[in-house]
Amino acid sequence: MQWRKASFSDPNDNCVECGPLGASTAVRDSKNPDGPAHRYPAQVFADFARAVAAGALVQVDS
Repeated sequence: MQWRKASFSDPNDNCVECGPLGASTAVRDSKNPDGPAHRYPAQVFADFARAVAAGALVQVDS
């Protein structure tokens, strides 16, 4: 699998990587490359990425 780091990720902190996995997209924390990855249907992930790019999502601080 070829992982790709999100363009808005800080190179030293809070990094997200994604990669194609059949009809899905896998997402993982780049600081833990051997840890778990989440899989989403490719269309669901594409819709999410478009919403992020359009600024349609609101950040919630925990």
